[in-house]
Amino acid sequence: MVVRTRFQFTEDSEAVKMEHPVPPPPPPVLPKHTELSPQQFAFLEEHFRTREDVLVGAPHVSAALNKRCADLDADLLHLQRYLSNRAVSWISRSFAARTSIHHLNLKLENLSLRSAPHGIGSKVWREELPRLAKKVRQIEGIRNYVETSLRLEALVGDLEDAVFRVMNRHSGTLFSAKDSGPKQEKLLEAIKTMNDIEQVLINIVKFQPQWCNLLKSVDTRVDKILAVLRPLVFADHRAVLASLGWPPKLLTSKIESIQISGIPNPLGLMQGDKRESYSHSFVALCALQHLQKQREKRQLNLFGRKEYNMQLWAIDELVSPIASRMEYHFSKWDDQPEFIFALVYKFTRDFIMGVDDLLQPLIDRARLLSCSAKEAWLSAMIQMLSGYLAKNIFSGLAERYRQKHMKSEVMISWLHLIDLIVAFDKRMQSLLNLETCLFLAESERFEGLSRGISVLMIFCDRPDWLKIWAKIELKVACKKLKAELKDERAWIIDNKHGSALHINTNTEQYLLSTREYHKAPSIAESALKISWELIERCQTMPATLPRLKFIRSAAVKFLWYFFEVLLLRFQRTEFPPDNSNDDALIRLCGLINAARYVESKLQEWSDDVEILEMRIAENDSNHRDKDGRIDNSCFFGEEIENLSELETNWLMEIIAVILREFEYLSWEYVQNKDHFEQEQAALTPVRLSATMDLPLSNDFVEALDVLRSQLHVLKTSLNPRDFLDLWRSVADGIDHFVSCSSLTSEIQFSDCGVSQFETDMQALLCIFQPFCARPQAFFPCIKETLKLLNMNKDEVRHLQVVLSTGENGMKCLHVHGISHLPFDQVDKLLRNRKFGT
Repeated sequence: MVVRTRFQFTEDSEAVKMEHPVPPPPPPVLPKHTELSPQQFAFLEEHFRTREDVLVGAPHVSAALNKRCADLDADLLHLQRYLSNRAVSWISRSFAARTSIHHLNLKLENLSLRSAPHGIGSKVWREELPRLAKKVRQIEGIRNYVETSLRLEALVGDLEDAVFRVMNRHSGTLFSAKDSGPKQEKLLEAIKTMNDIEQVLINIVKFQPQWCNLLKSVDTRVDKILAVLRPLVFADHRAVLASLGWPPKLLTSKIESIQISGIPNPLGLMQGDKRESYSHSFVALCALQHLQKQREKRQLNLFGRKEYNMQLWAIDELVSPIASRMEYHFSKWDDQPEFIFALVYKFTRDFIMGVDDLLQPLIDRARLLSCSAKEAWLSAMIQMLSGYLAKNIFSGLAERYRQKHMKSEVMISWLHLIDLIVAFDKRMQSLLNLETCLFLAESERFEGLSRGISVLMIFCDRPDWLKIWAKIELKVACKKLKAELKDERAWIIDNKHGSALHINTNTEQYLLSTREYHKAPSIAESALKISWELIERCQTMPATLPRLKFIRSAAVKFLWYFFEVLLLRFQRTEFPPDNSNDDALIRLCGLINAARYVESKLQEWSDDVEILEMRIAENDSNHRDKDGRIDNSCFFGEEIENLSELETNWLMEIIAVILREFEYLSWEYVQNKDHFEQEQAALTPVRLSATMDLPLSNDFVEALDVLRSQLHVLKTSLNPRDFLDLWRSVADGIDHFVSCSSLTSEIQFSDCGVSQFETDMQALLCIFQPFCARPQAFFPCIKETLKLLNMNKDEVRHLQVVLSTGENGMKCLHVHGISHLPFDQVDKLLRNRKFGT
């Protein structure tokens, strides 16, 4: 309405003028009576009541009315001027308002087209607009494709021209001192162009993967160029090395006596143009390798993955000519492989510092991140040695191992080689200066240092050889354990300072204190020592899954063999049904202690960082659940569960033996009613202590004495954790047996019988006194039985009356502190209470 008023204000002001004209002077003729309104007639009646009033007051009234009309005319003119000014101010804004309304109308029309369920607008919105947008996107895609194709065509053309010029200028050595400047510039230009091409292709893979044909065509042309350029660069690099006098000669006459003198390093003798030529060649190889890695990552879609590469083509080219010379000498030492390892170690050690000083600056110049000259040198030498061992030694041993009559001989040679490899790997690792890797991330540092710097990489690609190795190690480990088992002293429980089994002092383990706490026999420590040695044998293996497979096939299987030994020893332990044997109890305690100790160590091993990583890798590859989640359970979870089950079963066996014998020896005691029903107790000279009024029952003495002896033996022989569970379980079993037997025997407790029963139970509690401050807390049924028996006659009758109602009976029992005895047992015990007259 406001807008409409702005646009029509002129017409509205004219209408105002027409509705309110300026009145003319009043006519002299008075209006007729019928023409007057009620208000006018009332006005005349007020001023002209008589004729005299008309003659006298008419002039005065006329003058007043004229003045009033003049004032109204003045107010009307003022209003007209005000409205005119306001109209001019609003009209100045009308054009902007009209434009805004026009845009709003257009938007409303578009909205109506979108919301219309049927009709032309709906068709335009549903069909025409999406088709138009699709066409626009197609045109944009074609434009991008054409621009990218033209750019790649230009880059590939520049690359082909640069390589062609390099080939035309290639007379002799590419990196020779003579005229090397233009050649080097063209080669670097070609490599730079290939890097530019690779960046474009990476963007295509990330953002336009549907352009696969364009990728294939460009890759094909670049591969053809690389097929020409790469051999040329390698050949020229080898020529530069040969001109420097590489490889150095090997002083074989002193190698066989392990007295290798220092070998001069030709790289350290480079000067002037030769040094410059080698530097250019080295950097060119590094640049080509970096380019190749980028192409491989793109083609395998490995974006975002961090890679710590220790192999460099330029350093491999240093090792390759050395390998051909070394293998000549290796072939003479197949029966003495220690000379092979000595030669490789000596050569690696003598050249590692020179390689680091000369080549690391060139690697940094080539901008190869996370690359170390030392690590690359060690990795290349180890790969050279691994290749020879795999081809010429392990392959033959594996063939001979399949022949039964050759197995024993092969096992000796195989284990000797593994010993040499483990020692060699440790020595090679010691050559590596870890300070060069301080600025790398922890994951990168671990991955880099563990991958490739080990001769055990032989087994990563040969699972059949890994299986043979695990079988051999398992057989040898079992033989070691069997040798320990021949001495029965290996099962002796040492309560003071270790086992009575003779052990070499320099083989003592850091586990000694833990073994003492668990009171485990030395055979358990020997088994753990052998198992851990098997785990450590493969620690330098580069790949995680082969290392995991070896541990599962060797160390874990050995642990299960040891579990079978424990189980077999338990089965050979005899427990007479009516007479316990302390030797049998001690024998069984040793088994429980051994199992408990091994369980604790396996749990500790499972928390080791490397074992945790292997467990994660194992779960990630094989043990995902139905929802795809990874099961991060304990590495030795199955073994720990098996040990826990064995311990529980053996503890229950000991508890059953103790309770069975206690029941057998105390049967006459609980069946003899005379002890508890007679009015005057029969005194005997046997007394537990001078403070008691009554002597201990004769037929209860043997049961208590045997129980005390058994618990003493168990406390001395069993580990504290299991003994705590054992004596509490024994106390619980005796508590239920005694409390129930007094009712099943229908004993009528007299006052003197109650005193005798209390005396006997105090003697029972004294046996458990060394194990806790308040043993009565572990005999709740006996404690409540005594509380009921010690009630006076009135209390018993009152409690019987309350219990007979059945409503507040349990509440009343709780008030009296009775919560462990069932209702019927309390009722029966109260009825069997006999009071004297």
